[in-house]
Amino acid sequence: MMAVALALLLVQGLGAFLIFKAQNERLEAATVNAAAFRLAVAVKGGGPSSERLRHRPGGQREIHRRFRITRTPDSPVRAGEARDGMAEEMLARILSDRDIEAAQIAVTYRAIPEDPIAMRRAARRAAYYGQPTHKIDGHLMIAGIQLAKNDQWLVARIWTPNWIRELVIPLIFQTAIIYIVLVTVVVLVMRRITRPLAKLTGRLKQFAQTRDDADQISPEGPDDIRDLIEAHNAMEARIIGLLNEKDVMLGAIGHDLKTPLAALRVRIESISDDAERTKMAATIEDIANSLDDMLSLARVGRPGDPPERVELSALVLSIIEEYEDMGKPVELGRIERVVSTLRPTWLRRALRNLIDNAVRYGGGARVSLKATGKTACVTIEDEGPGIAEDEITSMMDPFTRGDPSRNSTTGGSGLGLALARAIADQHGGSLTLANRPEGGLRAELEIPL
Repeated sequence: MMAVALALLLVQGLGAFLIFKAQNERLEAATVNAAAFRLAVAVKGGGPSSERLRHRPGGQREIHRRFRITRTPDSPVRAGEARDGMAEEMLARILSDRDIEAAQIAVTYRAIPEDPIAMRRAARRAAYYGQPTHKIDGHLMIAGIQLAKNDQWLVARIWTPNWIRELVIPLIFQTAIIYIVLVTVVVLVMRRITRPLAKLTGRLKQFAQTRDDADQISPEGPDDIRDLIEAHNAMEARIIGLLNEKDVMLGAIGHDLKTPLAALRVRIESISDDAERTKMAATIEDIANSLDDMLSLARVGRPGDPPERVELSALVLSIIEEYEDMGKPVELGRIERVVSTLRPTWLRRALRNLIDNAVRYGGGARVSLKATGKTACVTIEDEGPGIAEDEITSMMDPFTRGDPSRNSTTGGSGLGLALARAIADQHGGSLTLANRPEGGLRAELEIPL
């Protein structure tokens, strides 16, 4: 919108400048022609009235008075006044067309109060109309010619219009009116285009968070925008259908797998070898945990529980207490009181995954919470071997485990970090991993407040 407005302003300004230049040249030409006419009449006569005046006693003086021509022995241009070379050339050309060859021509401009002759005339006119003389203003073109060297100068004084009042102000007013009309039309057209686009953008953001088609927007705007909205609504419906099919499939898989796993738990109780029974129970537990992680990762984008207003510091403290009750080496760091709107069940799952990794691979965890601006950051630090710098990013991919420090011998399916990152994304936050300079790994889970 700003680009269009600036472009229109540039075009309007350029057009106004060209119009001003053309009108200025026209006014200047008219003023020079008026001066040439008066000077030509004074020299040769230019009409019936001037011819009659020339044959009367003192006729030439009468012509000079009638056409406001004065004689002066010196050039009419004062010291320090600028001369108009273009006007002088134009005046010489006009006089030459009337067979008047001047030895010298001088043209300048002067304010009326600075010219005594013009001031006397203006004062007489003001007195006639009852106007105060101290308000007399305006400008003159002073045009003088010298017919022969050492001859007197014939000087004509022509009133010039106020260019600000006669040219600039009307042009500014005209340009402003045209500009306002054009910008108004452009605003209306662009609003008709951008309003449905803004709604579509908001809908895309909402769909990315909720992934439901309950609030689809109705098509509006120009035909191409309407087609875009209709195509988006159809795409939403298709995505929702695929997600629903996925949920049904995952639910069936979870049900079908957990049932035989529960049966296996019962059957292994009949095994007399305690060591073998313990191994089998651990394997079944690993399979169940991996299955839970996979189902959670698949469903994290479509949570069933709504966001709640939760005191995040209390939630973190409750998780730490759970690990302390189990005798796990989890240490409490600096905790700030932070309140945010989130899904506590999912965030609790993400924090447990991060703390489990720190305990399992780093020998312990130190948990802290702080608020920075509009973000809450939960930090989990350990003192383990860390992760190679070139593997930190890939470590948050599903089914990825570190080697040798993080491998299958320590358990886990490689979904803990992937699930924690997905939960952070679900809340509009992020999960970052970094090696500590003093050794160990630092995981930072950021949640917007």
